[in-house]
Amino acid sequence: MPIEILMPALSPTMEEGTLSKWLKKEGDTVSSGDLLAEIETDKATMEIEAVEEGTLAKILVAEGSSGVKVNAPIAILLEEDEDASALDGFETGNSGPSFETPPEAAPQDEVKSQSNSNNKTKTSPHPEAARERGDSKGEGGEARIKASPLAKRLAADAGYDLSSIAGTGPNGRIVKRDVESHDGAKAAPRSAQKPVAKADPDAGTDVGAVRSGGASYLEKLGVLAGTYDLTPLDGMRKVIAKRLVSSNVDVPDFPLVIDCEIDALLAMRKELNGQAPEGVKISVNDMLIRACALSLKHYPEANASYTPDGIAYHHHADVAVAVAIDGGLITPIVRGAENKGLSTISSEMKDLAGRARERKLKPQEYQGGTFSISNLGMFGIKEFGSIINEPHGMIMSVGAGAPRPVVKDGELAIATVMTVTLTCDHRVVDGAIGAQWLQVFKRYIEQPITMML
Repeated sequence: MPIEILMPALSPTMEEGTLSKWLKKEGDTVSSGDLLAEIETDKATMEIEAVEEGTLAKILVAEGSSGVKVNAPIAILLEEDEDASALDGFETGNSGPSFETPPEAAPQDEVKSQSNSNNKTKTSPHPEAARERGDSKGEGGEARIKASPLAKRLAADAGYDLSSIAGTGPNGRIVKRDVESHDGAKAAPRSAQKPVAKADPDAGTDVGAVRSGGASYLEKLGVLAGTYDLTPLDGMRKVIAKRLVSSNVDVPDFPLVIDCEIDALLAMRKELNGQAPEGVKISVNDMLIRACALSLKHYPEANASYTPDGIAYHHHADVAVAVAIDGGLITPIVRGAENKGLSTISSEMKDLAGRARERKLKPQEYQGGTFSISNLGMFGIKEFGSIINEPHGMIMSVGAGAPRPVVKDGELAIATVMTVTLTCDHRVVDGAIGAQWLQVFKRYIEQPITMML
C-alpha cells in the first residue's frame, strides 16, 4: 500500500515551510532513519528522517517549493513488496494525491464510501479500530495488521504479537519505534501524538492578495499608490509580527533603567584574552551572559515565567541572546549558563550565532529559555527598551559603553558607562524584585572578579 510522506511540523509555530533540497531521488531505497530532505522553516533549515522502509516512488513537491503546508503530502513511498503498479489510479491534485473515483455517476454517499475505502493513504485507521470494523485481507476475514518489514522482524525477535501493538506511523502503521517502546500498555492514538497545526487567517495569502491588501491598507492611511514597493511577508516576519504583537498586547510590562561603570570589566576582558588559549576570544556580551546567569541564580525569584496555572520558577538560567539574521532575528540559547565559564560561553555563542545566520539551528537551540539579552551597543545605541520574549519573565536591553562624567568621592571624574534597561513582566516580576536583581547584576559588572568566584 503506498505510504504518503507528509510535511512535518518542525516547531510549534510552523504552519508552512520550504522544501529546499531532496536528499533522496525517485527510485532510491529508503530505510528507517535515512535523511530524506532539507526543510526550511521560519527560522532554521533542518533535515527530516524517514520513519518507514521502502522505495521512494514519487516526489510530489519539487526542490525550492515554498509555502508547503504542514501535513501536506510531499512524496510517496512504496513498501518493499510493491512495485510501480501500486500507483495505478493515483493522481495529484491541488490538495495532494488521491485515488480517482469511478467515472460513472453515483449517489454522493456511495462516492464518499468508495473514496474512503479506496484512498487508503488518506486515512489513519488504528489497528484495533480496523479489526473492530472487520477489515480483512483474506477470505477468512483475518484482520490485516499494517507494519513495516523492520517492525515485523523486531516484533518476531522479541516474541510480540503485532495485534497487541498500536501503530503511530503513517496511516496507523506499526513502525520500529512502536515495537521498541512496546510494554504491553495501550499507546495513545495517533491523533493525540501528532497535533495538526491550526489555520491562521492572517497567514498563507498569495502574493497578489498581499499586494492588494497592503496597497489598500496604505491608501486608506493616505499613502499615494505607486510611491512604494511592497514585498510580501515571509514566514519568519509573519511569526515575529504575530508573537511580538501578542506579547505587546497581553504582557503588562514595565522598564527599569540603570547605569553600570564597565572600566574594570573591560580591563579584565583584556587580561583574560591575553591569557586565553588560541581560538578563544571573550567578548563583552559573553561576560554579560555570565553576569545575568549568576544574577538569576543569586536571585531566583526573578528567574520565572507566567502560566495560567501559576508562576514557574526555573531551575537553571537558560539565557537567550538576540542575533540579527537576514530577514529578522533569532534568539539562540546558552543552556545552564550559571554553571559555565567564560571560555565555554564564548565558544557556544560563537557556534550558535554562526549557525543561526546560516539558519542551521535546531528548534531546541532557540525555543524556550528563561531570560533574554538584546545588545545594540555595537551600533552606538545609548539606551533602548525591548519587547518581552515569552515565556521569559524579563529581557535586558544593553546600550553602548562610552566615556561619561561621573561623581566619585565628591569629585568629578570620567568613567566608561553602559546603560541597561530591564523590561519585566509585571505578572511575574514586581518592581522591587526587578530592582534588587539589577543591583546584583550591577555588582557583577562593576566588580567582575566576583564572577570568577
